[in-house]
Amino acid sequence: MIANQRSLILHAGLIVILFALQFLLPDYHHTNFTSIMVLATYAMGYNILVGYTGLLSLGHAMFFAAGLYGAGMGVYYLELHPVLAFILGSVAGLLLAIAIGLIALRTTGVAFMIVTLMFAQAAFLVTLYFNDITHGDEGLTLTQAARGFDLLGWHVDLTNPSQRYNLALALFLGALLLCLALVRSPVGRVLVAIRENEERTKMLGYDARRYKLLALSLSGLLSSAAGAAYVLFFGYVGSSFAAIPYSIYPLLWVLLGGVGTVVGPVIGTLLMFYLIEISRDHTSSYMIVVGVVLVLLVLWFPKGIAGTIRARWWGWIP
Repeated sequence: MIANQRSLILHAGLIVILFALQFLLPDYHHTNFTSIMVLATYAMGYNILVGYTGLLSLGHAMFFAAGLYGAGMGVYYLELHPVLAFILGSVAGLLLAIAIGLIALRTTGVAFMIVTLMFAQAAFLVTLYFNDITHGDEGLTLTQAARGFDLLGWHVDLTNPSQRYNLALALFLGALLLCLALVRSPVGRVLVAIRENEERTKMLGYDARRYKLLALSLSGLLSSAAGAAYVLFFGYVGSSFAAIPYSIYPLLWVLLGGVGTVVGPVIGTLLMFYLIEISRDHTSSYMIVVGVVLVLLVLWFPKGIAGTIRARWWGWIP
């Protein structure tokens, strides 16, 4: 009970801090934190698969891009209502995850990594091949008018920094609650059991493949929801979001923050985002600086920041 209360206070405090920051941050950081919350949602989706189920994917960019293109092209070409476009993008990622999972989950370990990487690279090449529709690396830009709508008598303008920030916070809160509920549920415990010893889990009568497909589906749903939100908030979608780096970024965010912790992906996304931003301001070789700092952080926090804190001091962190 005490552990549950501490966990509740920790995560509720995080939401309160993020809500309060919008009144304290200057415009530049205001926009940054909007982006961080969306990308942290993507990282939390990735963490469901790698952190709690033990499946290392190198192809999550295709789910993020499915949300981006599903929502972005829905607004750009079909003039969909932004809410419908968001749903379309999220569902596109969910269906893609199910389809990929039915194939990729026939493999395990390194083979699973390679298969997901191949599918992601194929998705990236599709965005380039259909250049007349996607505009490739040039991308599509949504107009300001297309990103505004009326909902229940309230006019929502996704170019408005304050409204955009609070909607990003709502998305982040939804992802956080989903992850907390999953971790505390019997399903979450089975996923952890699969991560620790899949063969023993099967011997206990659980259909490991079905649970892994569920984890991949939820992971794809959160990743595509983040992608759909990103294009609606910032008005741009291009092939670069489907490239390999966007499969590597969530892995780095999760490893840095803490694999298998709910709050870890948020910490990792925040630190790496500003690490790149600050390094870029001082040197053109900023990735070298980022690499050195990441190596040092891994040496000091071998299980990620939240993971190491949980292992050494606060064992109640979920």
